[in-house]
Amino acid sequence: MSKRIKKLLIANRGEIACRIISTCERLGIKTVAVYSDADAQALHVEMADEAVHIGPPSASESYLRAEKILAAAKLTGADAVHPGYGFLSENPDFAEACAAEGIIFVGPSADSMRAMALKGAAKKLMTDAGVPVVPGYHGKDQSIDTLQSEADKIGYPVLIKAVAGGGGKGMRKVFKASDLPAAVEAAAREGKNSFGNPELLIEKYIQKPRHIELQVFGDNDGHAVHLMERDCSLQRRHQKVVEEAPAPGMSTEMRRAMGEAAVKAAEAINYQGAGTVEFIVDVENGLENAPFYFMEMNTRLQVEHPVTEMITGQDLVEWQIRIAEGQPLPLSQDEIEVLSDGHAIEVRLYAEDPYNDFMPSIGTLGMFDPFADAGPTGRIDAGVRAGDTVSIHYDPMIAKLIAWGEDREQAIDAITALVRETPVTGLVTNRDFLLRALQEPDFRSGDVHTGFIENHGESLLTAKKAEAEDYAVAAFAIAANRRGQTHGSDPWAIHDGFRLNLSASELLWFDGSDDELVTVTLSGSDQALCANIGGTEVHAEVISLTGNVLTLVVDGKRERLFAEVSPSHVTLVRGDTTLTLARHARDGGGDDDADGPGTILSPMPGKILDVKVKNGDTVTKGAALIVMEAMKMEQTIAAPRDGVVANLSLREGDQITGGAVMLTIEDQ
Repeated sequence: MSKRIKKLLIANRGEIACRIISTCERLGIKTVAVYSDADAQALHVEMADEAVHIGPPSASESYLRAEKILAAAKLTGADAVHPGYGFLSENPDFAEACAAEGIIFVGPSADSMRAMALKGAAKKLMTDAGVPVVPGYHGKDQSIDTLQSEADKIGYPVLIKAVAGGGGKGMRKVFKASDLPAAVEAAAREGKNSFGNPELLIEKYIQKPRHIELQVFGDNDGHAVHLMERDCSLQRRHQKVVEEAPAPGMSTEMRRAMGEAAVKAAEAINYQGAGTVEFIVDVENGLENAPFYFMEMNTRLQVEHPVTEMITGQDLVEWQIRIAEGQPLPLSQDEIEVLSDGHAIEVRLYAEDPYNDFMPSIGTLGMFDPFADAGPTGRIDAGVRAGDTVSIHYDPMIAKLIAWGEDREQAIDAITALVRETPVTGLVTNRDFLLRALQEPDFRSGDVHTGFIENHGESLLTAKKAEAEDYAVAAFAIAANRRGQTHGSDPWAIHDGFRLNLSASELLWFDGSDDELVTVTLSGSDQALCANIGGTEVHAEVISLTGNVLTLVVDGKRERLFAEVSPSHVTLVRGDTTLTLARHARDGGGDDDADGPGTILSPMPGKILDVKVKNGDTVTKGAALIVMEAMKMEQTIAAPRDGVVANLSLREGDQITGGAVMLTIEDQ
């Protein structure tokens, strides 16, 4: 018997909360947002009909507190809760607590979640159901002797994984037996810290894998379908960066076989709602007839669900709501296959530094407009806008950009254009990296696997350095911005370097690479400008500066770019490249590196998990010094050179701020 949902509480934040609210608005369902102190002014709070404060910024004291979520639901009279993804979305105790309060949980049953929660148990269940699984060890004996013995039996390389893990956490690749103990220690520690469970499993590590997953749905009548596959092989840190549907190069026969296996997996646990069955495919000898193995099942909506929506024309959040209300599946398998059309690609725009091992970054967004026109075949899903802060407390994803095309080539062109037209400033992002990846010949040809970034590191992960023309354009942007600010005011107040009977000029300084001071001599009048950098002249005609869009003709070539000018820096977004150029003080005095090359600074705020050295220890370059957790990821701080450890006072459990001195490495 179905029961209509009238008011839905979203037990989440950010992009997915905004996404759910959008569907509820269309369906006429009232929404309730919850928020922490850090999210008081967040976009999802602004969009919802009602909002309830649930605690401090830390997720463990707010979004992960089931009793606070339920109290908010009762306070507002919400008759249903949607958990989104992450946080409590795969917590069976929370699903049961909702049911006990008479609140509809928009997700699978607690039993289904428990069946798939532990990877080892899930793989046994899949084996019994006839679904192929990767060879490995899933036993309870966690002694190092047993794990070493089982790894030896499987054969190296192997993959160590936390049984309750996800998102790349609690996972280590091991290529030789001598490296296993350290990998086991690190994976167990990360599994305990992230999921409260240190138990591990071991799998054969497939050296050229593709990550292909099937979107499945089940209803309350025991029926299950899949909504085609997604290829999520382009990853960093075992986390997805680019996803697409359908999987490039997959044959009709293989698609049918994987689809049947996915539906069989859902039916084996009487699954209800949205889920994703993830497979690993060994493409060492190509995709055709490649063996595929069950990896895990995520009992929730996936981050990458928009690409499935794009090719099927279906709203998967609406499907979730309808099934939670007790309604049957909206479409049959045959109907879904007839509807499926074209190709869709999604990229995840992260606040992270690809050129520094994808370390998360924090800061306040300058340019970024989630409501920008994405065109007839594009889409932007975001939970932040200009002026919002990306903090240390939550996942660093800024937005998802999605585009559709009639075929894969058209979809690549469409998503590339959308990323180019989505400037982000104020913090370091992976925007430029995404554009390089999308244009890499192997990606365009469909030769994508989970080692793609590592194999193409030289072309993808080499940062572009500013050149003379970039400093010239930054100077032009400063001049255009100044004139825009003073337009219509007293002309004598325009400090543009004008001098009677002399050539108008002024000096601008920037901090260049390698501590070099870059001096730009800017001259000219009105729109015609000339920048001289060390004898190199760049001429420009400024056409317009509208908002952050600067149009100018540089040495005869018309160019449209994004420019953000502040007293401290100029950020240029020119096509595929984002450059932030620091403006140097007029007296030429910059900050010296007072710490010297032997000082180890914390890359960002975080928690110390393990201190592997002590004062007086002699270390070699690359040796592990400290293990810290920052923005839900474990980072190992390594020695930048040989030397002796000094000035170390950190202990396990300490909190540390970004840029703080951790220790120094002194000469022997």
